[in-house]
Amino acid sequence: MGLNDRVSSCKSIQLTGGDKYQIQFFEKGDFSGQMHESTEDCPSVMEKFHLPEIHSCKVLDGAWVFYEHPNFRGKQYFLERGDYSKPMEWGAVTPLVQSFRHIAE
Repeated sequence: MGLNDRVSSCKSIQLTGGDKYQIQFFEKGDFSGQMHESTEDCPSVMEKFHLPEIHSCKVLDGAWVFYEHPNFRGKQYFLERGDYSKPMEWGAVTPLVQSFRHIAE
């Protein structure tokens, strides 16, 4: 699969309002291994956290988008508040997450 400029799917989201954003992510599945936390956008997970992949995460506040590549590029995965013990739970087949950002109104 190559990159293109087509939209392959879309989803309506309900933002809860507020200005709090917080996510925890883990180097291994089921919330194990080293845990990192962020309250801001991250254009490069590898540069900022020295983490090649994200295997599980907990969205504590706000809504977030995981991106397959650095600088918010590639496949996108939308995450609402909740626990995601493995990549399949946020719709990915692999744990490849290289950037992420929060969604604001």
